[in-house]
Amino acid sequence: MLAAMMGPASAQDAAKQKADIIARGEYLAQAGDCVACHTAPGGKLFAGGHAMPTPFGTLFTSNVTPDKETGIGKWTADQFYNMMHTGRSPDGGLLYPAMPFASYTKVTRADSDAIFAFMMSVPPVKQPNRPHDLKFPYNNRSLILGWRTLYFTEGEYKPDATKSEEWNRGAYLVQGLGHCSMCHTAINALGGSSESKAFEGGLIPMQNWYAPSLTSNKEGGLGDWTIEEISDLLRTGVSNRGAVYGPMADVTYNSLQYMTEQDTRAMAVYLKSLGDHSTPDKSPPSTSAPESSLLLTLGQSVYADKCASCHGKQGKGMPPHYPPLAGNQSIQMASAVNPIRMVLNGGYPPGTAGNPMPYGMPPFAQSLSDDEVAAVVTYIRVAWGNHGAAVSASEANALRSVPLQ
Repeated sequence: MLAAMMGPASAQDAAKQKADIIARGEYLAQAGDCVACHTAPGGKLFAGGHAMPTPFGTLFTSNVTPDKETGIGKWTADQFYNMMHTGRSPDGGLLYPAMPFASYTKVTRADSDAIFAFMMSVPPVKQPNRPHDLKFPYNNRSLILGWRTLYFTEGEYKPDATKSEEWNRGAYLVQGLGHCSMCHTAINALGGSSESKAFEGGLIPMQNWYAPSLTSNKEGGLGDWTIEEISDLLRTGVSNRGAVYGPMADVTYNSLQYMTEQDTRAMAVYLKSLGDHSTPDKSPPSTSAPESSLLLTLGQSVYADKCASCHGKQGKGMPPHYPPLAGNQSIQMASAVNPIRMVLNGGYPPGTAGNPMPYGMPPFAQSLSDDEVAAVVTYIRVAWGNHGAAVSASEANALRSVPLQ
């Protein structure tokens, strides 16, 4: 009788425990931005087929729904963890490093199991994986062994006993599920990155956006930002110091906006610790002194006509909706790719719970010539005490035809 009475309660407890694990797995999958790669535009959730252009050819993401024939429905939690931890499929096959297993190897077993429980709860989709379209010899998977030898270190995240619990939580999220180094570390010709140069910034291959350094204030380092400003930027896409655009806007929209304030604050604590508090160096000029002078004069005129109404005559902006340009480190970086692209293409921060109606910037590619684009970008990079260098019309022209994302 007692067993019969205990049965339903135990079943309810088990069901609640399972639901809690699935909910935690969903949260962790959002932290890992899994949906961004494993859901094709207009496709079914997590059914794969998303094309990922690389310098080596095009990769197509895999179906990770619990379909038993075309997805991961026959996988076990052990096999899923092994894939996350070692970058190998259940049959021992080597995964291409576009799947960020070099970061996911840091994920704990408990978190991996929760993510797996969530993936097993999503609707199964019967959709065969599309073969990759890679150039020779990169279609030979055995070459991945060499890449792994050079760039992959297996192992879960080990907390730093000299740091706070909050710092370690932030480091775990940034280094692991967040796989932030995939963009914010320069990629070499072999598709790898040096751990010693982690978070030092670099051009994102095939996307032509520059992911700024997070370690040095000579680029986009966060040493001078407050914890609240960094946390706000991550979770809402805007802060009093700037806004996210381009690929980072997608990360905020798909992933970071769903994270708790506690977790984005932890990430902010870790990221702020990477900054070296140095002042920006003046970038080497890419134009002659006379050309720079002409660009500056023209740029001031273009700025007054097109930009000052939102960003202010003195470049102070109206944060958080219209970012300040004066003192904005992302404007002054050696690479002028991002400000040129913003002038050409415009854009919006992501619509998030914390910023549901974002203010955007219109594109000027159709109304401004290459000379005018170069001029206004030059102006904002050197005006108001900024330390950037002039850019040329050829640099502006080269970015007119790149993909918008």
